[in-house]
Amino acid sequence: MKAEPKQGADGAPEKPRNRLAAVRFDEASIGRGNPDQEHERAIAIYDILEENVFSLPDRDDGPYGLVLGLVENKLSFAISTEAGEPVMTHLLSLTPFRRVIRDYEMICESYYSAIRTASPTQIEAIDMGRRGLHNEASELLRQRLEGKVDLDHDTARRLFTLIFALHWKG
Repeated sequence: MKAEPKQGADGAPEKPRNRLAAVRFDEASIGRGNPDQEHERAIAIYDILEENVFSLPDRDDGPYGLVLGLVENKLSFAISTEAGEPVMTHLLSLTPFRRVIRDYEMICESYYSAIRTASPTQIEAIDMGRRGLHNEASELLRQRLEGKVDLDHDTARRLFTLIFALHWKG
């Protein structure tokens, strides 16, 4: 039998502590994208906030807020408590991501172009390749964050979408 989730004062199920409650971009690091890019960003943030697993080893002060940015060509994970108190900032080299970001950008361009002109079979084939690259990148992200941030596969996928959005600056 499945345990019933705890309920808050309002009767709604309580969300777990090991999660992100807020995600945003460092405004200095990222400009506006085209409509497709903005749509992808909004969906990724919405999906992350709806359901995610995000925790810091040896800490129990979640849920957390996350500000993603770029600092000297490194990815910045500025993590705070839900109340906004800084917890840590982790800088992650983007060098291991260069190839997958470049390949993902090319396949996304093909995908958005195909949506407008290609057959459903062609769109599906391109989308399968896009999903495969996305999975590869999310696994790389999990490996690079190992020991610093714990996240599940779906959260890593959505975070990669946001990391890729940083690549679309200006």
